[in-house]
Amino acid sequence: MAGRKNIELNTDEAFYLINKKIIIVISIKRFLALVLCISCFTNVNAQQVMKTNQTLDKKQQSIISIAAVTATGNLPKLKIELNNGLDAGLTVNQINEVIVHIYAYAGFPRSIRGLQTFMTVLDERKGKGIYDKMGKDASAIDETESKYERGKKILEELTKTPQPKTLSGYSAFAPVIDSFLKEHLFADIFERDVLTYLERELVTVSVLSSIGGVEPMLRSHLTICVNVGLTPAQLQQFVSIIKSTIGQNEGNAAQSVLDEVLKNKK
Repeated sequence: MAGRKNIELNTDEAFYLINKKIIIVISIKRFLALVLCISCFTNVNAQQVMKTNQTLDKKQQSIISIAAVTATGNLPKLKIELNNGLDAGLTVNQINEVIVHIYAYAGFPRSIRGLQTFMTVLDERKGKGIYDKMGKDASAIDETESKYERGKKILEELTKTPQPKTLSGYSAFAPVIDSFLKEHLFADIFERDVLTYLERELVTVSVLSSIGGVEPMLRSHLTICVNVGLTPAQLQQFVSIIKSTIGQNEGNAAQSVLDEVLKNKK
């Protein structure tokens, strides 16, 4: 009897150990499956983040279109792009700032006609019961330093290059334009924080690409675009928007300059 009981106990223990091993194996398989699922999800999520960072958002795309069309003076098309920009979430003050910024590169007449068109668009939207968000205004400027010095520092920040102590080229030929550039463009305009430096550079390269014939300036500002954080993929998207909004010739010219800039950045 004792022998039989021992056999039964041994059998029960063996059965218990087998079940325990099976449970452990199953648990390990479940754990590995869980790890695999988490890994896949993390990878997909990382790819989504990377994809998001590699594309311009809707607001940035609208900034490009509005700036480009304002610079060329196509007011009927501008009305469409202004509506698209407001629908994308740009505030009234942001769009105002885009159009005002343009005058430094395309002149007062283009900017003023752009502002007049924008006023019409806002009135039409109000007539439809659409009241767009005004957004924040520009913050107060610290005027401890002179405009020239403030503009000089902003230019150095954008170009990541110290400004020379001695003027050369066109700046030496006409020193007053160096003062205007630093005091007005890079101080008065770029200091206004309604738009970021990145957004202002998108405005700038959009205007320069659209008006044509200013490849040296476009090259400089595309380089600044890279400096302020725009990726090669985003800049390729910018060129695509110029092609679809303004024209193939303008887009191809911008592409050639961009290719040169990205090659030199490697």
